[in-house]
Amino acid sequence: MAGSILIVDDDPVQRRLLQASLEKFGYEVMPVEGGEEALAKLESSVAGTISAIVLDLAMPGIDGIGVLKTMREREIDIPVVVQTAQGGIETVVSAMRNGAFDFVVKPASPERLRTAIANALKVEAMEADARRSVRRGSVITFKDIVTKSPTMEKVLRLAQKASASDIPILIEGESGVGKELVARAIQGSGERRSKPFVTVNCGAIPENLVESILFGHEKGAFTGATEKHAGKFVEAHTGTLFLDEIGDLPLDVQVKLLRAVQDGEVDPVGGKSTIKVDIRLISATHRDLLQQVKDGAFREDLFYRLNVYPIIVPPLRDRRDDIPYLVRHFMARVPAGKRASAPVNAISEGALAMLRSYDWPGNIRQLENAVFRASVLCEGGILTEEEFPQIRAQVEGSVDLDRPGQWPTAAQENLADQIPSGAIPQSFGILRALDERGNVRTLADVELEMIKLAIEHYHGQMSEVARRLGIGRSTLYRKLKEYGIDPEDGRLDRLAS
Repeated sequence: MAGSILIVDDDPVQRRLLQASLEKFGYEVMPVEGGEEALAKLESSVAGTISAIVLDLAMPGIDGIGVLKTMREREIDIPVVVQTAQGGIETVVSAMRNGAFDFVVKPASPERLRTAIANALKVEAMEADARRSVRRGSVITFKDIVTKSPTMEKVLRLAQKASASDIPILIEGESGVGKELVARAIQGSGERRSKPFVTVNCGAIPENLVESILFGHEKGAFTGATEKHAGKFVEAHTGTLFLDEIGDLPLDVQVKLLRAVQDGEVDPVGGKSTIKVDIRLISATHRDLLQQVKDGAFREDLFYRLNVYPIIVPPLRDRRDDIPYLVRHFMARVPAGKRASAPVNAISEGALAMLRSYDWPGNIRQLENAVFRASVLCEGGILTEEEFPQIRAQVEGSVDLDRPGQWPTAAQENLADQIPSGAIPQSFGILRALDERGNVRTLADVELEMIKLAIEHYHGQMSEVARRLGIGRSTLYRKLKEYGIDPEDGRLDRLAS
């Protein structure tokens, strides 16, 4: 089985149980005990061997949400199944908003976990195939960019003018808006269309290897340099070099980049002479480079060398009219052999309206992944709101267990099993403001009901209950006694009555 599963959990017993379960299913497992160690693995040489991650949310130091946020910032596209003993609505929505593929509540059955990982790997394999097919495909031009937005069409007209020359271009825009696609279209519409197009994600390169990867190195130039490496500038000779996330380059490397841009020469690490290169340079960033210049994090002279012809790509939320066309485009690209059953050839109006109402913080990349996942896992021939549980949970803003389909399907059964029947007032997570006669309830009544809900929700873990309610543990015990409940004599079960 290709790749391994990274288990991230600070509980050694839980790690061993997960490892035993996953190894029994035939997976190779890489256990780590915290968020810091997990991120170090994702930045190390073993990152390419990791196919999926099982991530605990409640950990000291960098917790699960912190790991998810960092992965999104660094554009690490590995599917993550999160798990926690505290399966609250807020937790689920936060995890899904930050890129989690699925969600399980401890203790999750081995079969439930197996299904979640299998689905994640299936979708990831399909997305990887799609990415490879784009790289292997024919030259991309502006006709291949799907848009009906007047704002985006202005951007493409601007980019098309730039394709007629070799002027340095800086493409700005949020992560996932399609900066690389615009760069490829510029290259595919110019005189270098048949020449190499070499991409470098500057933010994903370990800092100690940036110079070597960009400019190359000689054999023996440093420890581990067992053979000569040409570098990306030389690879792109006569073609186009696309430097993505240029704002993440270290300052010392920016000096050498400035010389390469000005003089068309690169100095390999350990080399005795410079190498002449002929490239078309296109840079991209999601950062505010001008602000970085003011903060001293980016060289001013390099900024003006790169920012000769700026192009700003708008976020998807500013071009919502494109969403229906993009959805159908992504649906058509899903290979038939990757789908769960019948071909998916339509999307319901309700689902489309839901997708248009969402803000898409991950932009087109997030939309593409959502459509691919929905198409792969869909059991029928039409996509509905049910195929987008993460988006639905965020659009609706809350999750009510009494309303079928609102909770992410994979997590619903697990969470329902965690909450004792009869312990939930009306709809779980909703407090009544009025009493049976239509009068506003007293603060004491509402407070007691909130404490009751918190104790049931956090399974009697009083420290966690106090923390979530924003009060001290001693205050919590005092309030319980005020309501005639003595936590020390085992009468907490009165809260469920």
